[in-house]
Amino acid sequence: MSARSLMTALAAAVLAAGSTCAAATPAASARTAPADRTALAASVPGFDISGATTGVDWTGVVAAGAKFVFITATEGTTYQYPNFPRLSAGAYAAGLIRGAAHVAVPSASGGAAQADFFAAHGGAWSADHQTLPGTLDLEYNPYGAICYGLSQSAMTGWITEFVNEYHARTGRWPIIYTSPNWWKQCTGGSADFGSRDPLWVAAYATTPPLPAGWTAYTFWQYADAGTFPGGQDVFNGTADRLLALADGTP
Repeated sequence: MSARSLMTALAAAVLAAGSTCAAATPAASARTAPADRTALAASVPGFDISGATTGVDWTGVVAAGAKFVFITATEGTTYQYPNFPRLSAGAYAAGLIRGAAHVAVPSASGGAAQADFFAAHGGAWSADHQTLPGTLDLEYNPYGAICYGLSQSAMTGWITEFVNEYHARTGRWPIIYTSPNWWKQCTGGSADFGSRDPLWVAAYATTPPLPAGWTAYTFWQYADAGTFPGGQDVFNGTADRLLALADGTP
């Protein structure tokens, strides 16, 4: 999630000291939107930011067309992004559908423990017509082994623990954010989650490739800079389907 690069210096230092930090999007330079916008034309626009972001012009992003926002809330089992509550409240007041994200650190603790921490610190679902199910953010680890030292089967098991515990806590299956390359390398291309967990794919290409197990994406992060702050995203559907996802209705 490109929002990770906005983490405060203090947070980065604390996490680096513990060798547990989420990966940034794998390139330093900002990526631009695909040249072919055909797939985006009928989609619902939104964006993603870090919970360390100091402020957002909510009126401005709504005027520019944003309908939803993802905000990182937690990381591992010890770190809460400091500005998440204020940012989430701002998004709600502006009428945006908002979603909290949890930065996975599979080397630090079990999946169930991290799901519990996330649900208890901003990631729980609320039936308020403006809250998406929480997102499990899975990316390369920049401070150690790319797949956090886990085998492909162990990583798949860790993800299973997280999504099952989150569902038990909230009644919703979490969104999974990942890139096709990470998914293939770190899970071996597991197809275990596509039938129940919505996919938020990170892919800076004209047509996003899909990780194994999914036949379509629900959200697509197509650039890490653009009209809105942070990552640029679209929902694969109409505004009423986005609301249905937030509400958990068919």
